[in-house]
Order: sequence, then C-alpha cells, then structure tokens
Amino acid sequence: MKIRSLKEIGEDEMRNILERRAEIKKALRKVRKIVEEVKRNGDRALAKYTKKYDGVTIPPSKIKVSEEEVTEAYSKIREEVVNAIRFAAENIRSFHEKQMATFTIEKVPGVKLSQIIRPVECAGIYIPGGRAAYPSTVLMAAIPARVAGVKKCIVCTPPNRDGSVWPEVLVACNEVGVTDVFKVGGAQAIAAMAYGTETIPRADVVVGPGNIYVTAAKVLVSGDVKVDLPAGPSEILVLADESCNPHFVAADLVSQAEHDPAASVILVTTSRRVAEKVMRLVYELAAKMGTRSAAVSVVDKGWCILVEDLDEGVKFVNRYAPEHLEIHVEKPHRILEKIINAGAVFIGSYTPVVLGDYAAGSNHILPTGGYAKSFSGLSVENFIKRISVVECDRRGLEALSESVIVLAEAEGMPAHAQAVRLRLRENES
Repeated sequence: MKIRSLKEIGEDEMRNILERRAEIKKALRKVRKIVEEVKRNGDRALAKYTKKYDGVTIPPSKIKVSEEEVTEAYSKIREEVVNAIRFAAENIRSFHEKQMATFTIEKVPGVKLSQIIRPVECAGIYIPGGRAAYPSTVLMAAIPARVAGVKKCIVCTPPNRDGSVWPEVLVACNEVGVTDVFKVGGAQAIAAMAYGTETIPRADVVVGPGNIYVTAAKVLVSGDVKVDLPAGPSEILVLADESCNPHFVAADLVSQAEHDPAASVILVTTSRRVAEKVMRLVYELAAKMGTRSAAVSVVDKGWCILVEDLDEGVKFVNRYAPEHLEIHVEKPHRILEKIINAGAVFIGSYTPVVLGDYAAGSNHILPTGGYAKSFSGLSVENFIKRISVVECDRRGLEALSESVIVLAEAEGMPAHAQAVRLRLRENES
C-alpha cells in the first residue's frame, strides 16, 4: 500500500484511483463476439465457450442440473453450513420484505390513486464460480426475486473441472426456491439468459455479479433485457480517525482483498500513525491467508490516503463512490449524514463488511467502479414493475376537469379535452 497525502496525489494518479471502468470498455470488444454467437447458435455456442473458458465438455443435455445432483449436494456439505444458509436467508428475506410497498391516496375527493406491484415472470441470476463457491450470492439474488413474487428463477453458474456445480451453491438454490440451475458461466451465460437457447429460457431480468467479461456482457444485452447494475470486482474504502482500532481496519481491508485480484482497498484517514500501523498489519494479515496471492497483490495496489480533516475525507469518499464504505470515527452518524455516494455503509468498529457479505440481511450485490453515484444495490425493485391505478367517480372527474381541459388545449390536443367534456355533458343529454 502507498501512503500519500491527498494533496500530494497528482492528476494522473488520481485518475487511476478514480477510473475503474477502463477494463470494461476493453472487454466489450471481446464479449460482443460471444454474445452474438450465443444469440445466433444457442446451446452449441454455450458448449463451445464452456469448453474454451472452463475446460469442461458438457453436452446440451447435461447443461441443466438434475434433481439427483441437488439431492446429492446436501450429503456433500456439513449440516452447520446448511443451517448457516437458512439463518442468513431468513435475515435477508426479512430485510427485503420491507421493500414491497403499495399505497392508495385520495388527495382530491373522488380521485383514488394507487400503486400496485407486479413481478417479472422470469429472473435470470448469475452466480460466479471458479475460485470459490458463493452460496451467499444465491441468497442475495434469489431471495429478493422470490419476495417480489417471481415464479421462475433460473441460475447460471460456471461448472467445475469435473462438470459439477459447487454443492453449497446447489443447496442454497434449493433452499430459496430457484427453479433451474444451468452449468454455464461467463459472458455466454449472460447472453443465454438474455436471449434464450434451446435449453435455457429467456429471462425478463438478468442480475448477479461477475468478472469484467460478465459485467461487459450485461452492458451489451441491456438494450434487450433489464439488467441490475454494474457489479464488478470488490471495493472497500475505510474512513478512519485516531479513535479507530487499526487491527479491525486492517482485517477488513484484507477481507475484501481476498475476493479477486482486481479488488480495490483504500484507507482514508486523518492520522499518519493510523495509516502506518494499518499498512503494517495489512501485510502481516494478508501473508497469513490461504488466498495469499490474491490478497497480497491487491494490497500492493492499495492506498492509504491522508486527509487534513474528516470533511476532506468525506469529499473524497463521495468522489470515489465506493461499493463498501466503513466508517471508523468517533462520531460516525455525523459523517453518515454527509455521505451521498456509496453502495453500502458499515458503521463502527463492530460492523465489518463481512456481516453484510453473509448474514446481516442487507444485500451484497452492489455497484462498483464509481457506479454508486447513480445505482443502488440489488433489491426487490429489480424484479418488479410498479403499476399506477387511477379510479375516479363523477365528483373526481369534475374536480380535475378544468385543469385537464386547459392543459390539453394548451398542448394542442383537442381530442384529449373532448374526452372530459363529453363526460361532463352526460347528464345534460
């Protein structure tokens, strides 16, 4: 990690810190070919790219996970893992149920306005694979869909070298009501869910995090299917002052560094002492991890940025727009009031990001690459359509008529005005 005062960071270095989207733009060229081939050739293209990128030969008849494979998965993992999945699922479900808000108002007498919620029919969910199993991501993506009322939830995930799917992932899928699981990963999986193939149904919305190629594929298909948000490599920014526990801060930076070699870790602090201690502890902790290669390489690219005061720190946070923001300061809620750009915020020494990664109940599929300036994390909102309902009686029509007629005529829409006038004259004829 590099320790540098914010004022000492040059324009080029600052651009490198803030700009995390360049790789997506590069990946688009490569991904476009994959997406177009899947759109054109369906399962044949999936088999081709699964062999090319995952090293697995899977015929179309084996792309879909069987019921026997799901049942067998339970015997392959410890009971405590199943219980942990169920505990986390309950917390995630409770949080997302609060997002299903409907309402009816009658501000003008006789005019009843309602908002009703209807789910999409089919949700396509991408679950990363390769380096590790991610049952937590199944919970984060599928539970909001099921809470929304989506009847058909499908999952695509890369197969392991032996053609299997991580048993933890299959158990999580079964626990939360995923309809079907398919052994397909990468950009080709996003294309399959966006356009459908002989085996994989076309989805109405495609969600889930992934590598740079998955993210690029979602950008490409977004004109044809609803996608969630740009969720790429993990990011953590910790804002800290002298009151923080450097051991906790270091542990949290390393925890996110082990996600992916492309992850980003940043400490913003008012204290050089804190920066120096955290940097030393980060390297000590990273070196002890089984994921040493990923954690150490990420830490090497990390930053400890010194600011004169917390206000300057907050300005940088909002400019950077991190996926995860931890606030380790004496009065964190005063800082929270000033935060406008972050995927998720974790307050205080006893709230590490990992709680949100797994079991707190909030969603861990969050915008990265600065997209937190305009995107929210995954929620029930991604799987629903809000439909307005208007119901008027005669009294309500009369109350609205003058305004409607005046505006319609001002816009040169006489037939609009006539639709109201005819009703007003109904009792006269």
